[in-house]
Amino acid sequence: MAKPGLFAREAAVRLLHAVLLERRLLIDIVNGEDSLLIDLEPSERARAQSLAMTTLRNLGPIDFVLHKYLTKQTPFALLNILRVSAAEMLVDGIAAHAAVDSAVTMAKRRHKTAHLKDLANAVLRKVASEGMEIFEGLEPQELPKAFRSQMAKIVTKEEMTSIERSHQAGAPVDLSFKDIKKANAFIENSNGIMMPNGSVRLKRAGQITEMNGFLDGDWWVQDLAASIPAKCFGDLSGKKVLDLCAAPGGKTMQLASMGATVTALDISSKRLERVKQNLERTKLKANCIAADALKWKPDERFDAILLDAPCSASGTIRRHPDLPFAKENFDLGELLKLQRALLLKASDWLVPGGILIYSTCSIFSAEGEGQVQWLAKQNNDLIPQKIDPKLIGLSDYMANKDGQIRLRPDFFADQGGMDGFFVAKFTNNK
Repeated sequence: MAKPGLFAREAAVRLLHAVLLERRLLIDIVNGEDSLLIDLEPSERARAQSLAMTTLRNLGPIDFVLHKYLTKQTPFALLNILRVSAAEMLVDGIAAHAAVDSAVTMAKRRHKTAHLKDLANAVLRKVASEGMEIFEGLEPQELPKAFRSQMAKIVTKEEMTSIERSHQAGAPVDLSFKDIKKANAFIENSNGIMMPNGSVRLKRAGQITEMNGFLDGDWWVQDLAASIPAKCFGDLSGKKVLDLCAAPGGKTMQLASMGATVTALDISSKRLERVKQNLERTKLKANCIAADALKWKPDERFDAILLDAPCSASGTIRRHPDLPFAKENFDLGELLKLQRALLLKASDWLVPGGILIYSTCSIFSAEGEGQVQWLAKQNNDLIPQKIDPKLIGLSDYMANKDGQIRLRPDFFADQGGMDGFFVAKFTNNK
């Protein structure tokens, strides 16, 4: 009979292998037909994912500690076992005997590592007795050079380290509510706190589907930063609004809850099904259309368009720590072309005086400020509008000099941070 937690630990090791060697994203692995977690119980699946993410968030410091005690090049299969066990001890606070014993068992169960079980035992016992003091004195996990070079265009070295520290800390769960009264009632009966923008942040989150208000459709999960673009419109009551690139639907539900008549467009019919399910659960309405925005033609123009464009997702690393490893050598070129094509399409679909919000969950200036500068040279009918951050529950420093919202993962750090985001606002002057 397998020891408690062994299958989850072994699955975490397999996930590390898939991310670090095969350059696959965790979300694709977990949701794919060849899921490495398919035979696990729900609790084991959750633990495996959590353990893999914890290890990735702290991989640099963990490796530094391990290599203090490794004198030769270690086979990758064993190294990932050691990494997972070290993460349990150094980050999760798991008892050393449990973590070490499980690692030795995992090594014995694999042909490639069975002969190294004694090495695993010796190294991890050293980590257990001496590793914490070393680990606590280390800087957070550094982003790859390609990520850092992009970020260095808009942040200082100190800000870079602060962002990386936020990545290491992970992300709490934020909820967006249809009704502020329901939000206040939820807080009274939970560990949630009200954030300045109106999001409810959970200090501890259990099973989402079992939380109060889920079945009643009172709320949906949405990072604080992701809720900001829709808030920048102001009053949308009775307005015709297009949510471009709508999946997974958080912004669609926001727009519908603000009284807009919403058209939700997304190229993925599969992802759009999730939007429909969330709309049904929250008892909100939107006309969902699966189509390629670059080929689609609307029957009428819109009062407002929200373009939350496909991007590098570099602002979401605190909740997707696999991203820098799976996409270490990325090319922004194709993404920038797509964003520009979508911006030009959206600008043609606005009524005179209509509002366009352009946003990306990116902390790369090329996908934010750079695209605004490019658009200014292509379309003189779109007039940039400054956004007052105080009107949407943010602080003045969260807007740049041009009045665009520039959010970083280390903002509100003492309350759990937020995703990195860029938001710009335009009006159609045709």
